Amino acid sequence: MGRITAVEHMTLDGVMQSPGRADEDTRGGFGLGGWAQPFSDPVQAEAMGEHLAGAPGALLLGRRTYQDFAGYWPHQTGNPFTEVLDKTQKYVASGTLTEPLPWQNSTLLPVDAISAIAELRRDLDLVVLGSGDLLRSLMRHDLVDEYLLLINPTVVGTGRRLFDGVELGDLRLVASTPTTTGVIIATYQPG
Repeated sequence: MGRITAVEHMTLDGVMQSPGRADEDTRGGFGLGGWAQPFSDPVQAEAMGEHLAGAPGALLLGRRTYQDFAGYWPHQTGNPFTEVLDKTQKYVASGTLTEPLPWQNSTLLPVDAISAIAELRRDLDLVVLGSGDLLRSLMRHDLVDEYLLLINPTVVGTGRRLFDGVELGDLRLVASTPTTTGVIIATYQPG
């Protein structure tokens, strides 16, 4: 049996929208994107690199995150994440995209993505990056086995939150690592 791990940047007030760039996700008029950038450091880079390089399996992405990543990562040079992301199999949940997908090693899931993901999870470890709408759907179906949360020491007050509309109950902390910039890399599993 495989596992689904959600790897998410979030603020102290739970916002996960647009951590990387100002224009990453402006839905709802969100203008505070890029909030995670000031907190990047070597500890975080090493932890993420180890997790992505050491995680067998595939990426699981929603349409918005896939399109953003596909437009960005294949064009980066000299970055250790580019090669890993290019080589990793990517499964994409979308009701609007069509094959062929532009980024190498990308597969479009059928319209009933939750059933397809549950089937993939039987034999494969999957890592969700971003993909808030997809992730909340997975949470509602009890398909997430672990949350690797990069909790950034900032409060933005508005924006899409990781656990909006989802009742998970208790989570159990299984590991935590502080970074030099105050980010807490916390690993939780459902209680």
